[in-house]
Amino acid sequence: MADTKKKKQILPRTPMPEQAPEVRRTNFEEVTLGYDMEMAVAEANRCLQCKKPFCVAGCPVEVNIKDFIKHVQERDIVSAYKAIMATNSLPAVCGRVCPQENQCEGACILGKKGEPVAIGRLERFVADTFAADDACQELSGKDECPLVREDLKVACIGSGPSSLTVAAYLSTKGIKVSMFEALHEPGGVLIYGIPEFRLPKSIVHREINALKEHEVEINTNWVGGRTVTVQDLFDQGYKAVFIGVGAGLPRFLKLPGENFIGVYSANEYLTRVNLGRAYDFPEHDTPVIRGRKVTVLGAGNVAMDAARTALRLGAEEVTIVYRRTQEEMPARKEEIHHALEEGVQLNLLASPTEFLGDEKGNLRGLKVQRMQLGEPDDSGRRRPVPIEGDTFEIETDLSVIAVGTGPNKILLDATPDLGLNKWGYVQVDEETGETSIPNVFAGGDIVTGAATVILAMGAGRRAAKEIAKRLL
Repeated sequence: MADTKKKKQILPRTPMPEQAPEVRRTNFEEVTLGYDMEMAVAEANRCLQCKKPFCVAGCPVEVNIKDFIKHVQERDIVSAYKAIMATNSLPAVCGRVCPQENQCEGACILGKKGEPVAIGRLERFVADTFAADDACQELSGKDECPLVREDLKVACIGSGPSSLTVAAYLSTKGIKVSMFEALHEPGGVLIYGIPEFRLPKSIVHREINALKEHEVEINTNWVGGRTVTVQDLFDQGYKAVFIGVGAGLPRFLKLPGENFIGVYSANEYLTRVNLGRAYDFPEHDTPVIRGRKVTVLGAGNVAMDAARTALRLGAEEVTIVYRRTQEEMPARKEEIHHALEEGVQLNLLASPTEFLGDEKGNLRGLKVQRMQLGEPDDSGRRRPVPIEGDTFEIETDLSVIAVGTGPNKILLDATPDLGLNKWGYVQVDEETGETSIPNVFAGGDIVTGAATVILAMGAGRRAAKEIAKRLL
């Protein structure tokens, strides 16, 4: 007898509306426009509701993806939000900037034979659609939170994703949290690093405003290790300290001509444009060089952000210079796709050897060595090897170096008892996030080196749970 049981047809992903490339490359508004309810329900209905949801294991904070998507299928946004917030304090952020293709969506069963469920897009939809009644509900998804106790004080040095997670978790448990941020605006890399067209500042401000309403004290222009030290905080009665200062020290290539006018680190370039609002000069008084022919050195997400920013600032030509091929580029596939759509060019298997300048000290070009791929290195990627005698020059008046970051030593030098690893990052207990100093915790890039927002949040959550366990 023939098997009459029909297999469920695997439908393609529900497309997300976005600005046309020729339009968005001229503005700093968000590229992707988000789902409406009908789109979200259609995409949620693709979910197989697996008995063993591998997507959850693929999520660094183990969001109950199966349940929240089920609630979206039922158009119950309140329940969907609560399901996400049980483990993820920043769903509107994560839905936009997490590398879902390597995490939850990468583990989705549908991805084996077709396209995985658009988990990130659905998470974003839920977070953007949910309307909280108060700060407690916004930060925790719960209807009630304990009153904040002034006698239980915890300090966060830094205000990026790991510290925001700590503050949200502890404040909704009734613990008083104070944050100390070196810059003039809280949010860390979410504000100074990620461009408006990928993560609107209003999304970050929504989270920060909810923290303020929940009695989290936010102090800006306080430099950890200078304006305030870990010992200062304990002397002031804080019961625990969380260090979430990121890894904001730029790495340079140490090439001849690196000091020419027109050579930026990606940190400075993006901070000027994002935090300093240089894209709105002279309405905001932070200047930035608007290059005509721009080169970006590197191929990660930061490099893509810098390249796409340069286009929006009016560059005629923007080129990514990378020593491997497109297949090895570490940036998210979506970011590479958007960059290419917008007109960013790739100069691959090419490694810079010298910056060239004019008699006034201005950058005029880049000398480049042609490469080929050899045997795999420690990262598993094939090692780039120079092709003897094959060099060329690229005309450029603005070059942005986006080849990674390191730990800023100001706070580390001021805290000599803090255990560091051989790379200069803070050593912590993997289960609790506690450092070598009792009741001092750390998480995010200052522990792992440059990584993802969601990994920083996961570290913040682990530390916050341990702090709450000890204090309550």
